[in-house]
Amino acid sequence: MRFKRLFYQTLILLILPVMAFSQKISLKETATGFDFKSGNQLLLTYQTAMASVPEGVKAEFSKSGFIHPLNSPSGLTLTRIQPPDHYHHYGIWGPWTKTTIEGREVDFWNLGDGKGRVDFGKLISKKANKDFAEIVVRQNHMDLLAPSGPQLALEEDLSIRIWTKKDDHYLVDYITTISTPLTSSVMLEAYRYGGGIGFRATEIWDPSNSTILTSKGFDRKEADGSFAKWVIVEGVSDAASGRSGILFLSHPDNRSHPEPMRVWPEDSNQGKENVFIEFCPIRHESWEILPKRKYTLKYRMVVFDGELSSNEAENYWKEFSKK
Repeated sequence: MRFKRLFYQTLILLILPVMAFSQKISLKETATGFDFKSGNQLLLTYQTAMASVPEGVKAEFSKSGFIHPLNSPSGLTLTRIQPPDHYHHYGIWGPWTKTTIEGREVDFWNLGDGKGRVDFGKLISKKANKDFAEIVVRQNHMDLLAPSGPQLALEEDLSIRIWTKKDDHYLVDYITTISTPLTSSVMLEAYRYGGGIGFRATEIWDPSNSTILTSKGFDRKEADGSFAKWVIVEGVSDAASGRSGILFLSHPDNRSHPEPMRVWPEDSNQGKENVFIEFCPIRHESWEILPKRKYTLKYRMVVFDGELSSNEAENYWKEFSKK
């Protein structure tokens, strides 16, 4: 009897560290979106319902089809939506900006202009197993300037997959495939904003308490317009380590890889609440989306507490680049 008790006590001691180190991701559909959780902890939400806007703000700024919140492993919310300086910013998202459709300039990014918008369309699939939880959704890019009324200009199938959480980090794969149902091509014009994957960070971060580092070794002073395989965005937090962040990885199959970036300089937004980065594949060169063809961009986010070195970031990129 004593031997059996010692056996089970030893077994529990061996299992507990493994349980603490990794935890299965669950997926729950709510009235407003899809919640990805590790145990009882919310890691991120993909929002399917239209987000209401603050009183006095134009209704056009309401939006669905974005990630918010995205939380660090310790529970700090790293994303932000509808900041007063840019009501069209929505956590993690990637609309195209300067777009030519049938000779018209359509803007899917600046919602307040009323030229175009991108919203959740439908759920294509969802799954959850011991390794990951995933949704694939359709996002509709609507041209609001078409002569016969709003028309669907681009269809986007977005896959969001979260891998089993570790103690101090977890992985999110963000894969977007776009196509046009039109008979003519859609031109994504070269511009400093547009597409890829964008991130508006928590309002508590600014140049005094956060850092940005790219695979080329560039910081916030040099990163804007440069090309990168990866970028680390990191800042103060309530985690035990005092810091949290996200490593964004661009896959080598992506257009213009290493990808050009939009990174807000230190003096943008009067130097306050001004952490914004984006992998922007059309930053320096236009991209023609031809009918009956599909185009895919693949990204991974490593969401972490603590600090991440450039060597660790490079190793994460090497692993992702083989996928």
